[in-house]
Amino acid sequence: MDNRFATAFVIACVLSLISTIYMAASIGTDFWYEYRSPVQENSSDSNKMAWDDFLGDEADEKTYNDALFRYNGTMGLWRRCITIPKNTHWYAPPERTESFDVVTKCMSFTLNEQFMEKYVDPGNHNSGIDLLRTYLWRCQFLLPFVSLGLMCFGGLIGLCACICRSLYPTIATGILHLLAGLCTLGSVSCYVAGIELLHQKLGLPENVSGEFGWSFCLACVSAPLQFMASALFIWAAHTNRKEYTLMKAYRVA
Repeated sequence: MDNRFATAFVIACVLSLISTIYMAASIGTDFWYEYRSPVQENSSDSNKMAWDDFLGDEADEKTYNDALFRYNGTMGLWRRCITIPKNTHWYAPPERTESFDVVTKCMSFTLNEQFMEKYVDPGNHNSGIDLLRTYLWRCQFLLPFVSLGLMCFGGLIGLCACICRSLYPTIATGILHLLAGLCTLGSVSCYVAGIELLHQKLGLPENVSGEFGWSFCLACVSAPLQFMASALFIWAAHTNRKEYTLMKAYRVA
């Protein structure tokens, strides 16, 4: 094996490993989108009711999004979290000047919620199904797992190529990484579109802002790494095979 191809193969493996780690971390963390709002120190009945509704098993889309807006919420592919005062009371505590403790409460999305239909008017079951938001949500949930699976399968083929001491099977690895990059890019695009459509229907309250978090950024970085690894795998395998064919033809002649 030529040193050029071996170097390209090693670089592609490193890029593949980094993108896999980034993608796995992105899937497993809860910071795809973050909201910033004034901390609600007052544990009033309305606040406690909102917290209970958020942590309930039957919270609809509008209920948990309202809580995310008001209580510095963060959202991932699997969980949604809010920040509330650590010590809650049945009465409104007196005004204090010192800082107070807060705690993060999270609630996981069930599989039923992941595949549940989204409505034209969030939370209103009588408003009709919003097919665009429904399929955007499902794609943003499924595509990262497809991407991760393709990279792992491609890595297995690459390992077999190393054992066989041949670069030709890595063409398949390159193609799988290309498909994985497209899945990651599709997932990121679906997430951005879904968030924008949600904010059009549920406007952000006053003094509340939102931004994409570091989990989302990891997914964004993972996609170009997958494309670069794919290009290196395919180039190394194709060029090495071409040179081997030419050398074999020269020896026969």
